Amino acid sequence: MDINDNFWVAIDKIVSESKIVIDRPKGTVHPRFSNFIYKVDYGYLDNTASMDGGGIDVWVGTDKRKQTDAIMCIVDLMKRDSEIKILIGCTEDEKEIVYQTHNETEYMKGILIRRL
Repeated sequence: MDINDNFWVAIDKIVSESKIVIDRPKGTVHPRFSNFIYKVDYGYLDNTASMDGGGIDVWVGTDKRKQTDAIMCIVDLMKRDSEIKILIGCTEDEKEIVYQTHNETEYMKGILIRRL
């Protein structure tokens, strides 16, 4: 098993051992930015921690297999932080939506890293 495989095993473990909380369902408006509507379910892994002090962020798509096969690495220039967001069960179209969401403005940029 190479280093990349070990990374994805660790992602699978933290996802499988955590409750997924969807606090911003698809179609809802962002709590601070009224012109932003979530196009994919968004939430976090309960009892985990990320750079912003909340739980590890997740995008949860409609693929019933609920595989964790991609992450977004984000740099937010307004908050002056970075973090990852785990994509769970996202179709290719949903991955593209998530990618575009994190690259819409000059203040946030992200890269999509796919599981090989």
